[in-house]
Amino acid sequence: MAHSVTFRNAAVNAVALNGGHNWFSLHTGDPGTTGANEVLGGSYARVQATFPGAANGASTTAGATHNVPAGTTVTHFGRWSASSGGTFFTGGALPNGGDTFGSGGTYTNVNTVSQHA
Repeated sequence: MAHSVTFRNAAVNAVALNGGHNWFSLHTGDPGTTGANEVLGGSYARVQATFPGAANGASTTAGATHNVPAGTTVTHFGRWSASSGGTFFTGGALPNGGDTFGSGGTYTNVNTVSQHA
């Protein structure tokens, strides 16, 4: 069953805009359904990113740039309701398997929410 662009945009906005609950995390392994394996240490912190209103059934953040401590391999991301604690919504694998940081650095994660026709 096909959906109109108006329906797809409304569905994406309901998920992406979600009352500002767009705090993104990095993980050293699959976060599962609880947000497990979140990066710890150094100046790492969750980063808030904003989704613009949907167009053509999709919305993409400008990116969330995280500080990553030395000696950390990031493989997954997560989405939370708050900068610490809060409710874990979802997560997934990072593109190209993530990245390894021998020394401290930054990782920018761009997220897209889409509703297919």
